[in-house]
Amino acid sequence: MATNRAHNVPSLWCQYIHGHRIGHWERKPSHIQPCWSQCHPMGYRSCRSWDFSHPHCKTPRWLLLVASKYTDQSVASSPWKHGQGDVVEEFVTAVEAHGGIDAGLYLSPWDRHDPRYGHDLQYNEYYLAQLQELLSKYGSVKEIWFDGAKAKNAKNISYYFTDWFAMARELQRSINIFSDAGPDVRWVGNEQGFAGNTCWSTINTTSLSIGNASIVDYLNTGDPKGTNWLPAECDVSIRKGWFWHKSESPKKLSQLLEIYYKSVGRNCVMLLNVPPNSTGLISETDLERLKEFRSAIDRIFSTNLAEKCLIKASSQRGGKSGGFGPENVLDSDNLWTYWAPRNDGDKKEQWIEIRVPNEGLKLNVVRIQEAIGLGQRIVRHEIYVDGKKMVDGTTVGYKRLHRLEGAHGRNVRIVIKESRGLPLISSIGLHFDPY
Repeated sequence: MATNRAHNVPSLWCQYIHGHRIGHWERKPSHIQPCWSQCHPMGYRSCRSWDFSHPHCKTPRWLLLVASKYTDQSVASSPWKHGQGDVVEEFVTAVEAHGGIDAGLYLSPWDRHDPRYGHDLQYNEYYLAQLQELLSKYGSVKEIWFDGAKAKNAKNISYYFTDWFAMARELQRSINIFSDAGPDVRWVGNEQGFAGNTCWSTINTTSLSIGNASIVDYLNTGDPKGTNWLPAECDVSIRKGWFWHKSESPKKLSQLLEIYYKSVGRNCVMLLNVPPNSTGLISETDLERLKEFRSAIDRIFSTNLAEKCLIKASSQRGGKSGGFGPENVLDSDNLWTYWAPRNDGDKKEQWIEIRVPNEGLKLNVVRIQEAIGLGQRIVRHEIYVDGKKMVDGTTVGYKRLHRLEGAHGRNVRIVIKESRGLPLISSIGLHFDPY
């Protein structure tokens, strides 16, 4: 399972390439000449505010950013630092130095340069050798990406995913492994950064296969009857494409906020790609947009308007002294303290209500979080403001963010219409989004 911290904020994915969407297989190592002596601190201060960073260690058509002994298409063959440079080593060192950031890596399986590509055994042995380098030289790695990347006209080849996963787990015991089929984190099924309006963390991995386009809708919504816990990760770029182009600009703040609400706000992790430019640095325009995005999220969610309100519920387990009262949804523990209603047998609906004193308050975002350590339970819910139904919702999960049309009210009631077992709500927030 992806960490709960990762659920709270997006992670940043940084790629380095020479002006092409995927990379150009004919480019030689001599083309890599980043204009920095060490990884730039400004970029990592921005990453620190998001908690996670990934470098793209090999593109399908170009070269390894590690000093590899298994290929001549790596930075070891470039004039940069006289062949002694290692982008990944500098990246991990910078991550550790600036604190508060976890490192994740991606190694593309598609290789248009190496002659072994197209020969199953030889190429998979070569890929495993690269993977071993990557996961044994650079300390702790918290996540690794795998996919079935290759073009329709690529040489026919089978990727030995089971062997790749086994090596990753052997070399990095606590690593989260991402792919279309997990085993720890699943792709959300699109590259727009949007999860399904209904999104379960559970799914059946027996129905998944890497590179299978027919399962994208299933990946997007998950499965309430799924037997595997596989939270979704929503990948999207801050720009139009995955790589930097001088003619392009970062997405508007309004677009990034919409993605946030439809990823983090739908029980998922948001993975935001931020491509370094042709000098190897993150562009100032992208850095400014990242700061603006972080500032907006802080402004919206740093204040919970419900904190000074009265709170009531349909019932609570164990009575007033049982430890499962509705007041738990307003404390600082968003994971292990929670409201639990009494088990009333055939009673289907449970509710929890926030009552605002005096003249009421202005709000347009309602946040609901389940006690996710005890599973995802809520199937359907509704939200009423002063008796008027504002939301007809489905799943909640770790975090659900509902944007309301401008509302002003004194009573906000969340009604659980259907749940798999008793609903357990760990946190509720009322917020105002001015953007």
